[in-house]
Amino acid sequence: IMSGDWSSDVCSSDLSNTDGRVLNEYLPDYIKNEPYKHCKWNYSSVDKKNTGHFELFYPRIINKNKPGRWAYDAVTYYWLEQALEKDFYVIKTSLGGTAINLSSKSTGGKYWSADKDWLSENKATTDGGKSLLLSFTENINTSIDSTLSKLPEGYDIKAFLWHQGESDCNRGDSYYNNLKQVIEYVRNFLYLKTGNKKYKKLPFICGTISHKNKRYDKNVENAMYRLANEDNNVFVIDMSDAELQRDELHFTEKSAEYLGVEMYNKLVELGIAGKKAKKQ
Repeated sequence: IMSGDWSSDVCSSDLSNTDGRVLNEYLPDYIKNEPYKHCKWNYSSVDKKNTGHFELFYPRIINKNKPGRWAYDAVTYYWLEQALEKDFYVIKTSLGGTAINLSSKSTGGKYWSADKDWLSENKATTDGGKSLLLSFTENINTSIDSTLSKLPEGYDIKAFLWHQGESDCNRGDSYYNNLKQVIEYVRNFLYLKTGNKKYKKLPFICGTISHKNKRYDKNVENAMYRLANEDNNVFVIDMSDAELQRDELHFTEKSAEYLGVEMYNKLVELGIAGKKAKKQ
């Protein structure tokens, strides 16, 4: 998360459960009753050149028919607002149904791969290319240059939030190496951009895939826990019992809220925010 006085949320991930698949009418009442005031976000997905500018957050996705939908991060941001009571900044890149592994089926042929050869031959999705990872890092780059570096109080990047893996279920055996490369790529990008060595250890927080998900793969889950065991700055939230919608893919509002609260509480444990969220 990374921002000025505090931080601005480097929130990336690929799949629908990060993009948002719960209708806004099912937002928790506490969010409906107290709209966002401090969360500024810069959201990218596909076909939109990024300018590095931020707008006041309210959950939406890129969808012609039903854009008013939310993901777990909407809840995380709500609790950050309550704890910080001042502006913070979110950088988010997401596209439902996308994979890391280049041999997996992925929406529109777009991927999160950090493979050096593949990246050298591709462009960001926001430039009409196939790389979501390049879109994300270019989004961070323009956000720093256009907005964050100009904040009077400066900025500090806090964490990288992630929920993905369903589209890699056919190649779960390679998920460990692929996700490790993505984390390393983002951390190294931030280090090279800012010159700050601490970003080589940027906290990475992810949620597992529900065991009820029709694309659940134990290798994907095992890879997340292996990374957490090897890297003191990787943290895993157990979503194995998460309730899903009828499609057996997408979180219900209950599950999305739970992951959002747990993401926030992990930020509290890391000393990034104040008190833990209250149980509703």
